[in-house]
Amino acid sequence: MITTLIHSELPRLTASLRKVAEQVLTDPAALAHTSAADLGRRTGTSQATVTRFCQAIGLDSYQSLLLELAKEQGQFAQEGFTRGQPLGPDIGPDDTLDQVIEVIAHADLQALRGTVERLDRDALERAARAVAKARRIDVYGVGASGVLAREAESRLFGIGCQARGWTEVHAAETSASLLTPADVAVALSHSGSTREVVSPLRLAAERGATTIAITSDPRSPAAQAASLHLASTSGETSFRHGGFGTRHSVLLIIDCLYARVAQLSYDRATASIALTEHIREEHAARGRRRT
Repeated sequence: MITTLIHSELPRLTASLRKVAEQVLTDPAALAHTSAADLGRRTGTSQATVTRFCQAIGLDSYQSLLLELAKEQGQFAQEGFTRGQPLGPDIGPDDTLDQVIEVIAHADLQALRGTVERLDRDALERAARAVAKARRIDVYGVGASGVLAREAESRLFGIGCQARGWTEVHAAETSASLLTPADVAVALSHSGSTREVVSPLRLAAERGATTIAITSDPRSPAAQAASLHLASTSGETSFRHGGFGTRHSVLLIIDCLYARVAQLSYDRATASIALTEHIREEHAARGRRRT
């Protein structure tokens, strides 16, 4: 969704473009009756700045922005958001628990929808085919992305892929240095500029491995270093910024990649699942019988 995309782009905008973005987010519905020149005056910028803002978020023109906002407002109306403006990302100290839950759920739903809309189907297909036939798969991530690297490892390993999540830069670089053109490296980074993730990804590319970056910024160093880029969207709220705000979006991409890989390697995947399905039952705690 367009407002979700604008939220995710805020940290990368210049000061003047950020003024336009913040005004758009303050009252998206009001823009239907606002020209580009009026928006420029209202934000203390110019019509040219408004045009540059639209281009910075991947749109051709101000009219394209108005169209995307109208589509989003229509979707909110369809889903029952008729009580006023859509929920913003802020959680105040006096908000009720119900309000906190609504803000977080709304932000995550917007991020998931935005990710589905932005997801490059061709890049996802090529990534899945590369992973399905790979000799080995490295997944790089640190901090919040390190947790997701382990998630990716767990999913892929469970369907017979030789995947490993690396969350420490020296180990990641050692592994990357041993990759071949038969291998795949996946970099997870919200900003796409985390040095501990970009460095092993570049090494993997030098070794000829297929490289995949999952980031929110297609202009980031990780995205530029990778042969394939999959764009995530941030569902940021108060207390949830950066990697924390984008986690569900990245998990959606990982799950789509995992499911497509399982589909492409159907026999291996189903055999792997069948061989390991007893483990969960064997480790389930049994309740005591009452006497």
